[in-house]
Amino acid sequence: MKRLIPLTAMMMLLLTGCSVEGALDPKGPVAEKQLDLILLSLGVMTLVLVVVFVLFFWVIIRYRRKPGDEIPEQIEGSHKLEATWTIIPIVLLFIMAVPTVALTFNLEQEAKATEGDMVIQVVAKQFWWEFTYPEEGIVTAQEVYIPVGKKVVFELSSTDVQHSFWVPELGGKKDTNVGGRNVNYLALEASYPGTYKGKCAELCGQGHALMDFKVIALEQPEYDAWVQKMLTPAEVTVETELGAELFEAKCLSCHAIDPGMPSMGPNLNGFADRMFIAGWLENDAENLVKWIETPEDVKPGVLMPGFKDVLTREEIDEIVKYLQSLH
Repeated sequence: MKRLIPLTAMMMLLLTGCSVEGALDPKGPVAEKQLDLILLSLGVMTLVLVVVFVLFFWVIIRYRRKPGDEIPEQIEGSHKLEATWTIIPIVLLFIMAVPTVALTFNLEQEAKATEGDMVIQVVAKQFWWEFTYPEEGIVTAQEVYIPVGKKVVFELSSTDVQHSFWVPELGGKKDTNVGGRNVNYLALEASYPGTYKGKCAELCGQGHALMDFKVIALEQPEYDAWVQKMLTPAEVTVETELGAELFEAKCLSCHAIDPGMPSMGPNLNGFADRMFIAGWLENDAENLVKWIETPEDVKPGVLMPGFKDVLTREEIDEIVKYLQSLH
């Protein structure tokens, strides 16, 4: 018993870092169905574990050697036992497989967009995400807004290597294949307003671990207001005029700011309202300067070149001021 005390203390210490979130805290109907499968599998595995351990300890206690015992008669083979431990695992596998396969086919059927469904095109790139709203005429990056309680069909593809689109609290995951010939579809729905973390779930290169995005679920009126805001061009003021000129000269060849225009790098329309730079770094002036000067230090493997030796610190500050005005 004394040996178990430090082991228990160590386990309690490790578990303090755990929290119930992600796939174990579903915020949408798809994630709820997937959690049901997880709990079913966990229940079956727990049952097997308990039965095996009970039999194990019962055998070593019941048949432990006692003084005077003789070696019992040795037997080989038992058709009843072999049939038992063959049939039981098959039954357990069926219990897990049937609902899993059924749900997989149901989700694939639901992923087909029908009239009235909202469609968002998702293009994965090393190491960021581009989101296009065909009906609204909006292209954005890293943060995707959706209305609460509405089915959203994501069309998934990639331009470089294979990635995987995953929002644990809403459901998933599904691969994004290169090119437009093998597009995957995933239907998700948020039951509650909130910000849900998304990740690339396929090892895709040096910056894979930081290839995050956010799904922001809003009530319909708030979502409509966001759409209108994205379609309204930001005004260039006297204070941001120099930054706008520098941006046009040095950044516009890679980054669009028009609402519906895709670009080589992320579309920066509405950048000032984004929570993070590059999907994970807090969006403030200091971090934005760091990102523009040496993006490789912020997200390894990123394709954006550094501008530390191209622009002066004053010029970078002007660009930062301009970007922070893009609401």
